[in-house]
Amino acid sequence: MAEPKTRPTKASVTKFIHAIADEQRRADCKKISAMMKRITGEKPVMWGEYIVGFGSVNLTYANGSVLDWPIIGFSPRKQALTLYVITGKEKPELMKRLGKHSTGKVCLYIKRLADVDFSALEELVTQTVAINRKRYSEAKKQLTK
Repeated sequence: MAEPKTRPTKASVTKFIHAIADEQRRADCKKISAMMKRITGEKPVMWGEYIVGFGSVNLTYANGSVLDWPIIGFSPRKQALTLYVITGKEKPELMKRLGKHSTGKVCLYIKRLADVDFSALEELVTQTVAINRKRYSEAKKQLTK
């Protein structure tokens, strides 16, 4: 089985963010990074070349393979800021309050932070961190029984 490309690296998050050409995107990433660091209590780490992640969990697939993945993270993709969060489909009022965005299975896409309610985004990030920590600590307990 091939090794996953998205793994923690020793690359500098600060250099990565400072290299973002668009001034607004760079400022948004600094603000997102600071918020995620405050909420998780974890230092940002580059995962692969383009993802800034905080903390890590072991995802175990049905076939038994295990993959390390950040508890929460983001990437300044070309089309939009991508946040790896639980998209809150079960919380439509929070997603409505969030403002202008789109979602994927485990991604939230926003063009600019100015397009969203930052307090709603903080709430979504806080919920994602709590859910992921609980989910993966329970899964780990099951594996060690």
